[in-house]
Amino acid sequence: QVQVVESGGGLVQAGGSLRLSCVASGSILGINAMGWYRQAPGKQRELVAVISRGGSTDYADSVKGRFTISRDNAKNTVYLQMNSLKPEDTAVYYCNVQRVLVGTKVYWGQGTQVTVSS
Repeated sequence: QVQVVESGGGLVQAGGSLRLSCVASGSILGINAMGWYRQAPGKQRELVAVISRGGSTDYADSVKGRFTISRDNAKNTVYLQMNSLKPEDTAVYYCNVQRVLVGTKVYWGQGTQVTVSS
């Protein structure tokens, strides 16, 4: 099993910044891609950003140029630096960890709330 714990959410004014962190622990052998998803009230969960073990990244169009995903493989940690936040970024942000051993399994954190006030 892999345990996934997010931190760093909170309340911020529009235009502000937040940095989310996510640590994976437990059976961490084979951890591959790590990413961030978000779910706003009444909406489906959507991909925000993902980073491969080698550092390749992909972003949702809505956050390109404002959010930056990074990771520290030695610490099994992924970060999401969020700048120029907008009220529409308000959501619960979930960390997603992919582990590849015999087959692929995906693990989720409990989520951290990000609220952007106008």
